[in-house]
Amino acid sequence: MENLAFPPGFLWGVSTSAFQIEGATSEDGRGPSVWDTFAPGQADVACDHYHRWPEDVALLTELGVGAYRFSFAWPRIQPAGSGAPNEAGLAFYDRLIDALCEADIAPVATVYHWDTPQPLEDAGGWLNRETAYRFAEYASVLGERFADRVRMWIPLNEPMVTTVFGYAIGEYAPGRTLLLDALPTAHHQHLAHGLAVQALRAAGASNIGTANHHCPVWPTSNSRADHDAAHWLDALLNRTFSDPVLLGSYPAEIEPHLPAGYADDLVNIAQRLDFYGVNYYEPHGAAAPGAGNPLPFELRPIEGFPRTTNDSPIVPAALLELLAGLRDRYGEKLPPVYLTENGASFDGVHDQERIDFLDAHLRSVAAAITAGVEVRGYFVWSLLDNFEWSKGYAPRFGLVHVDYETQRRTPKDSFSWYRKLVRA
Repeated sequence: MENLAFPPGFLWGVSTSAFQIEGATSEDGRGPSVWDTFAPGQADVACDHYHRWPEDVALLTELGVGAYRFSFAWPRIQPAGSGAPNEAGLAFYDRLIDALCEADIAPVATVYHWDTPQPLEDAGGWLNRETAYRFAEYASVLGERFADRVRMWIPLNEPMVTTVFGYAIGEYAPGRTLLLDALPTAHHQHLAHGLAVQALRAAGASNIGTANHHCPVWPTSNSRADHDAAHWLDALLNRTFSDPVLLGSYPAEIEPHLPAGYADDLVNIAQRLDFYGVNYYEPHGAAAPGAGNPLPFELRPIEGFPRTTNDSPIVPAALLELLAGLRDRYGEKLPPVYLTENGASFDGVHDQERIDFLDAHLRSVAAAITAGVEVRGYFVWSLLDNFEWSKGYAPRFGLVHVDYETQRRTPKDSFSWYRKLVRA
C-alpha cells in the first residue's frame, strides 16, 4: 500500500453478479435461466444474497467503498424473457438500491450477466437476432424503474465469454460447441448493447458504458506463424468486442463469420459511451494451429509466472500493457476507463496472496494513469466468495469468506487491506 496513490475522486468498488450470489432461483416468480438448465440446482442457494442482502450491504458499508457493481437477474424481472415485468423481482432491486443509496454507495448496475431466460434460449438465444430486441425492451423496463437511483449502467457483461465459452466451446451455458459459427452471437449481443444504450437514455438513465473482458495475447515464439495466430486470437477475444462499440467496425478476420447485413447495424452499435469498462484477469498464449485443428490458432499456457488456485498466471504488468494498448488503438475514441473487474482466487481467510495480487495490479493501474490513460475507478472481483460458473464453488475470489453450509460471512485479511486503501 506504500506509495500507492490515485487521483482525487477515484472510484473504489467491488463487483458481484446475480446468478453467482442471489440463490432463490424459484422464488417470487423468477423463471429459469440458461444457467439453471446448464447447472441444475447448483446455484439454488449460492450465497443466499436474495435473503441476506442487508448483511451484505452492511459489509459494503464497513468496507467503505464508493460503489457496488451488481447485476439484475433477467429471469427475475421477465421470467419468459419478454412481456410484463414481475413486480416482486423489481421490488427486490428497489430494496437493494435504496439501501445502497442510503449508505452513500453508488449503485452500478449490470443489465445482463449471462443469465438469459430459458424461453429465449429455446427460441435461439443469442443466435437469434430477435433476442437483441427483447433485451432492449428489458433494459427499458429497468431504466424506467431505476434511472433515478442507479449511478452507472453496464448493458452487457463480457459478451466475449457468452460467445466463446457459451456458444463456441460449450464450457458455459448454454453449452453449444459451434466454434467460429458462434460469432453471430457476438454481433447480436453488440446490437443488444446499442439498442439498450438508446433505451436506457430514453428512459432517463445516464452514465452508460460497458464491461468488456480484455486479455493481452502473446505468441509463444518469434515465428511468423505464431505471431499470426496470436493476432487472430487477439481479434477474437479482444477487438471483436471493442472495435464495434468504439470504432463502428469489426476486425477483418471476423467479418466473414458474421450474419448477412451486419454492417447495417453498426450505427446502432457504436453509441456514444460515457465510460469503458475493462475486466482483466490474465494474458493468454497462442501458437500456430497443428494438423487437424479447425481454428487458426492454438491456445497455449503462459509459463514462468506464479499461479492462483484457479490456475491463472499472475502477470500484473500485462494489465499496464493492456491499458496502454487500448489508449494507443482507440485514442480519443476511448472514453474514461474503469477496471470493472480484477481479482484472483486464493484460499483461506488469511489471504496475503490476494493482497499481493491486488497491490501489484493497482500499481499497474497507477502506472497507466501516469502514462496518460484516463482510469477513473477500480472494482475488485469479488465482494463474496461465490458460484464461479463451470468451476462451481472451489475458486474463492471474495474479499469476504462464505461458509456455504452456514452462510456465515467472514471478512478476510484482504478486506481489511482494501478498506484501509479506500479510506486512505
